[in-house]
Amino acid sequence: MTEPVSSLQLSASGMRAQSERLRRTAENIANTDTPGYRRKLVTFDEAVRFGRRTGEVEASRTILDRTELPRIYDPSHPMADEQGYYLGSNVNLVVEIADSREAGRSYEANLKMFEQTRQMGSSLLELLRR
Repeated sequence: MTEPVSSLQLSASGMRAQSERLRRTAENIANTDTPGYRRKLVTFDEAVRFGRRTGEVEASRTILDRTELPRIYDPSHPMADEQGYYLGSNVNLVVEIADSREAGRSYEANLKMFEQTRQMGSSLLELLRR
């Protein structure tokens, strides 16, 4: 990190990244019972601007979980094959809830840091005006 980046920028980048993660976990939870649905994952990368690392974080593009889809036996299901099986979703609801909570807490921590930095900045400005 060669250029100074404000803590406001760092916190804001963390909030953007975690909000993207929350969106993906919400999509996964909503599609838990959707046949053939693959879990969506988001990873984080350090932001690079003008060829330099900034220390900020950004969400990568969405990645599909390639674990095998479970075969579910239900001959009455419209998507069932000749043997009565169809492919379910590879979303694990417990994992998604845990990921969602972790992302929410990280978002809140970044928000708290953002608010504290803003308050410190306004206090400094107030002192300088005196």
